[in-house]
Amino acid sequence: MLSSGSGMTSARTRARLVERLRGQGIQNELVLQIMGQIPRHEFIDEALSHKAYDDTSLPIGFGQTISQPYIVARMSELAATVPERKQVLEIGTGCGYQTAILAKLFKTVHTIERIGGLVRNTRDRLSRLGVHNARLRHADGSLGLPDLAPFDAILITAAAPIVPENLINQLSDGGRLIFPVGSQNQELRMIERQGESYFETRLEKVNFVPLLTGVL
Repeated sequence: MLSSGSGMTSARTRARLVERLRGQGIQNELVLQIMGQIPRHEFIDEALSHKAYDDTSLPIGFGQTISQPYIVARMSELAATVPERKQVLEIGTGCGYQTAILAKLFKTVHTIERIGGLVRNTRDRLSRLGVHNARLRHADGSLGLPDLAPFDAILITAAAPIVPENLINQLSDGGRLIFPVGSQNQELRMIERQGESYFETRLEKVNFVPLLTGVL
C-alpha cells in the first residue's frame, strides 16, 4: 500500500504540493488527487527525501532524473483526457514515479526502460507500493511496442532530437502522443490522432534527459 509517511514526507506536505500544482495551472482534479496520493519520496534516495516535494527534478542514478512534479502532472493531465483509458505506453520508466501515476489513470501501463539497473530497482519498488497493473520491459523504447498497439496514450519521458514518427502509428483513434523534442532547446509537444488525421500542438519549454537507443 502507498504510505502516508511523516514529516517532510507527510500527507500534509503532499497536500501543499497539490495546491502548488493547482496554482501552476493543473486543472484536472483526478490528476491532482493522484499527485497527492503518490509518495514521491519513495522513488528517490533517502538522502534526498527532504527535497522530494520540491518542484524540481532529482537524480535517481545511472545519469537519469525523476522529473519535477509539475511536468509529471502536466503530461498526466494531457493523457488523462483521451476518450479511452485502457492502455498507455510509457517510454523511459526511470524510477517509476510517472508509471505509478499513470497506473491510477489507465487500466494497463506498458512501460519500457533501457537501463537494467533501473528496471530491477523499479520493478521491486512498484511491487512494494502495490502497483500491479504496470508491465515493465527492459528494452530499447525508441521503437515502442507495435505488437501491443494501438495505445490510448503514449508518453515519452526523455527528449528525442526529432519527432518520433514511428510511434505515431501506434496511437488509437483519439489517442495522444505526448513528448519532449529537441536537444538544448526542448519543447513539450502533443500529437493527437483523429481518424486518419494527426494534429500537433506545441505546448511549452521543458528540460529532459536525452532519449537514447540501445539497452544497458
